[in-house]
Amino acid sequence: MYYILYYKYTDNFIEKRKPFREEHLKLAKTAFGKGEMTMAGVFNDPPDSALLIFKGDESSVVDKFVKNDPYVKNGIVTQYKIKEWRVALGG
Repeated sequence: MYYILYYKYTDNFIEKRKPFREEHLKLAKTAFGKGEMTMAGVFNDPPDSALLIFKGDESSVVDKFVKNDPYVKNGIVTQYKIKEWRVALGG
């Protein structure tokens, strides 16, 4: 099963993320290395939100990521949503 994690960022996200970026990337790279995260990226123009795609048997892996993400803990992410995604083609 795939899970979509949608992040909505605070204003001036690029500037505000700087102190937390390395820790956030380390968390994401760890999830990617374990096969839990398959893709992630920020939307451009404006960079006000992001989409992260996870794969697993249950959404708890996404919940754990959100709980430990410094962007969430430090108010860089103002809203997030986790949705189960049933892939029709690909994957």
